[in-house]
Amino acid sequence: MRPLFMAFLATETNSFAPIPTGLASFEELGVTRRDGSLNEDEESAGRAFRALAEADGRPVIESLEAAAQPAGPTVQPVYERFRDLILEDLRAAGPVDIVMLGLHGAMMATGCDDCEGDILARVREIVGPDVAVGVELDPHCHLTAKMVANADAIVLMKEYPHTDWDDRAAELYAILAGKADGKLQPVSALFDCRMIGFFPTTIEPMKGFVRRLQNAEREPGILSVSLAHGFPWGDQAEAGTRMLVIADGDAELARTTAERLGRDLYAMRDALLPKMPDIADAVDRARAVDGLVVMADTADNAGGGAPGDTTHLLRALVAAGLGPCAFGAIHDPGAVRMCEEAGVGARIQLRIGGKLGLSSGEPYDVEAEVMAVKPDHYQSFSGSRSALGASAWIRIGEVDVILSSIRTQIFGRDAFTGLGIALAGKRVVAVKSSEHFRADFGPIAAEVISVATPGTIQMDFASIPYRHKLDQNFHPRVADPLRAK
Repeated sequence: MRPLFMAFLATETNSFAPIPTGLASFEELGVTRRDGSLNEDEESAGRAFRALAEADGRPVIESLEAAAQPAGPTVQPVYERFRDLILEDLRAAGPVDIVMLGLHGAMMATGCDDCEGDILARVREIVGPDVAVGVELDPHCHLTAKMVANADAIVLMKEYPHTDWDDRAAELYAILAGKADGKLQPVSALFDCRMIGFFPTTIEPMKGFVRRLQNAEREPGILSVSLAHGFPWGDQAEAGTRMLVIADGDAELARTTAERLGRDLYAMRDALLPKMPDIADAVDRARAVDGLVVMADTADNAGGGAPGDTTHLLRALVAAGLGPCAFGAIHDPGAVRMCEEAGVGARIQLRIGGKLGLSSGEPYDVEAEVMAVKPDHYQSFSGSRSALGASAWIRIGEVDVILSSIRTQIFGRDAFTGLGIALAGKRVVAVKSSEHFRADFGPIAAEVISVATPGTIQMDFASIPYRHKLDQNFHPRVADPLRAK
């Protein structure tokens, strides 16, 4: 049995974000080569891949593992450096049975709009047509024809929040091992739904649609079904929602199943459009709720490439006088440093937020009490840790605020509690996130309100100013684009 070769390279590119993705962006989250999955003290996307292969008695050759927070396009020499490290290790590995990659699917560089397609094409050129090549992607990907043409299997996480990485890894490995062992002949088909949208899977109608995809995978001959939600803020020619089906040796079955399921989703297109209150309406709704309200500052979600330093919702909560509230996190390393210098218990004048670009809005001048400082703060998400870096807890009136040095969205309650902020007794907890927060905050909320805030990640999809090659015949810009086409 020849080895499995694995590598990981991931970032999600927001074409409208003011922040370039350079080498430091990857180093901030950690870069390893050849041993990332073996380090038990660090989080590793590759651990699931390694465990699957070794349980099957298959040797593992590991290459790069690198990820960066979503932001603007990756600087081309940085992308090429990482890509070429993977290819160098693959050439050095010699004959392998399987190449199994963990990529994002919406990575763009300053000189390449389809980084994942580029990597897969170069991998295929090295290993030839007979080696099983596959990739696990984030559903917020651009599922391009180049990716599909050069991979035997592409499997996307089905859940948003993304809680099923390990399950989908097992699905991908089974298909690739089946091809490598001569037991399966995976063939793929794509259906373009002509939609751009935002599809959380914890609520209906998407919650039920995920079950429909899972049921389709039980149909004879079907190996895998994936929905590419798409990443609306990536200005890419093949952006948008697509259905991918992998069948065992039956291209027509894959095609008809992808079209059937894609048209089922398309029929729900109007019901799937986000319906969010603005800040004023969200505050009014919160006043009427008996219990904890969790608010999401959706448009300034660092997880979609936003700066993470707008203060619009924070200002409203301070002004509203709702009672004890919490807000997290404002990305502002300079303000954190001032809190560190002043020390716990100090009352200081701070100018917070509003620093990284026009979409950051104006900074917020406050008098704040420094409640706590932590030099290396983390939060939890789906069994892993996400770093916030040096962080401070400040209090502005009755609102407890997290300031962070690492730009990231809020995933877990311990982003607050790890600094000493108790959530019991709070009227509102507001988080900079679009959807991932629901996994941990949803169970404690009397009501969750996703707020249409100002910022980089606007959900008026018909008005996103695409400038490049994207065909403008998509919903909601066009009411019925499949018929129009």
